[in-house]
Amino acid sequence: MTTDKLKDRVAIITGAGGGLGAECARVLASHGAAVAIVDINQEAAESVAAEIESVGGQAIALRTDVSSEDDVKAMVEQVMSRFGRIDVLYNNAAVLDVGQRQKDRDICNLDMDAFDCAVAVNLRGAVLCSKHVIPVMLKQGKGSVIFATSGLGAQGDLSLTGYATTKAALNMLPKLVAAQYGKLGVRGNAVQIGLAPAENAHSSMPPELLSILRDNHLTPELGTPRQIADVVAFLACDESSFVTGTTLVADGGFGSHTPSLVAMRAFFEQSEGRTGM
Repeated sequence: MTTDKLKDRVAIITGAGGGLGAECARVLASHGAAVAIVDINQEAAESVAAEIESVGGQAIALRTDVSSEDDVKAMVEQVMSRFGRIDVLYNNAAVLDVGQRQKDRDICNLDMDAFDCAVAVNLRGAVLCSKHVIPVMLKQGKGSVIFATSGLGAQGDLSLTGYATTKAALNMLPKLVAAQYGKLGVRGNAVQIGLAPAENAHSSMPPELLSILRDNHLTPELGTPRQIADVVAFLACDESSFVTGTTLVADGGFGSHTPSLVAMRAFFEQSEGRTGM
């Protein structure tokens, strides 16, 4: 379903060259937004922008290292030059490739270069983009800043120390944006994203692991990129005009229950089976 709820709006989406960021760009464009596809991979950004334009949307691809203030300033200037305004900033960029995963381990085995990289991209990048986009929104008297966070920023796990630490910090940033600029028309929110892999990502994960994760969701299946993009579109548009300073959890109930729920469910199902014999 498409609407015009973002018609005449301009959105910047970082890390939009693939995955969830690309899907968010497609969905926001389908609702009428002109979209800046920001990614460190120029070719990937251009591919997503071309896809959006091929179906009648407006998009621009901008190669940007979000950890560089000079890059971010230049990116914002280019968006303003092309579209003349910025209504939505979705801070989605994060580093989580295979090499990073192998180094971003438990604290005792943590590669500090990997930790510094996570902080630079995930956290510093979001702060820099907000720093240089919010002044534009203040001049307009309106804007929505959205941060992509994760359940790993709220729950302890066995690895990804740097990633988890930065995602925890991203839960504070929307509160700061809302407190500091809310009276001037700028909203700040975060989306705590659960497991919502693209279809081609399922094959890269062991079926046993997917089964464990699916059992811990309170929905029949894992999430999809479109389901996350729909939440971002909600926070980007006026339908969420009274929502600010908070984190909206979109994780299929994964983080809402006790750790023992799956084992308890199996226990009661087994007990009921015995009773019925």
